[in-house]
Amino acid sequence: MLTLERLRNIKLTHRPPGQVVFANTVLRWDYLLPRRTDIVLEGLEHIPTDRTVFFAMNHTDRYNYWPFQYELYRRGLPFTATWVKGKYYEHPAMAAFMDACNNIPLPSRGYVIATEFRARMGRQPSGKEYRALRDRVDRRVASDTAMDELPEAARRFVEAFCGSTDGERFIAAFDALWADYLREIVRLTRHALERAGNNLLVFPEGTRSKTLRKGQTGLMQMAWHLGHDIVPVGCNGSDDCYPGNSPFSRGGRIVYRIGPPLRLDGPELLPHAVPTDQLPLTFAANERYRDRYEAATAVLMQAIGRLLDERYLHAENAAGEQGVGRFL
Repeated sequence: MLTLERLRNIKLTHRPPGQVVFANTVLRWDYLLPRRTDIVLEGLEHIPTDRTVFFAMNHTDRYNYWPFQYELYRRGLPFTATWVKGKYYEHPAMAAFMDACNNIPLPSRGYVIATEFRARMGRQPSGKEYRALRDRVDRRVASDTAMDELPEAARRFVEAFCGSTDGERFIAAFDALWADYLREIVRLTRHALERAGNNLLVFPEGTRSKTLRKGQTGLMQMAWHLGHDIVPVGCNGSDDCYPGNSPFSRGGRIVYRIGPPLRLDGPELLPHAVPTDQLPLTFAANERYRDRYEAATAVLMQAIGRLLDERYLHAENAAGEQGVGRFL
């Protein structure tokens, strides 16, 4: 399980051993035999050589970052660290693999609610319990709304969590914990970019989809805070090679189109600039700068869209997986 202490103990390196070993023992042979996988990188000239950046890629399938990382490694280009979902750290073996590959787990508020509830109550919250707690954390329900409206187990959790059933104290305690998580995520992301010398790979859609969806604003929030430009990447064909859950490619051709960097001080993003001292992903940041984050994210998603084949451009408004089950 991903906890704050677990997050603090993650070590990132310039040359992640997991990526090197996995590339040489698994991916190299999988992409050669028995059904060859051709990996094409177009627009390599757009990757800056004098600074690290965020790579922003569409997320067509479970494994579409592997061929990209492998080809960068094969060409002697800098390694990447990757933002991944916190739920991948539920299993120790998977968590160890993620650590060795320079992944940075990104827990959501929902994940933190679910794991804190499980730690205190010995089980994960029901859908009704989770929704009641999440609505308060997200301010969909006023903090002075009677706490006796919560399901009984949710009330007992609140008291165990903050020592009170007062709504304002619960929200303040959760915000403080969430801010601690965010500071660790910022620290790890900064370390990857500025000390380990890795570019940072992010899927701004926040979930897998064969067709491009509306982006989440987290990447733009972090980019403004840390001051690193974004390079859009369009992934085409990986879903044909990885159509399901199998980690072995069926063979085919994958084309990654790398677009010109979106500079934070450039004409497309600068009009939506946010002060660098704003801690990203907080309730306050979203309330104060939501319009700017969303406008900048729309610019980013349009840049990714220009790098995609036609079949990846017509997204349906699928809701995706809902409820607490998507976290654990």
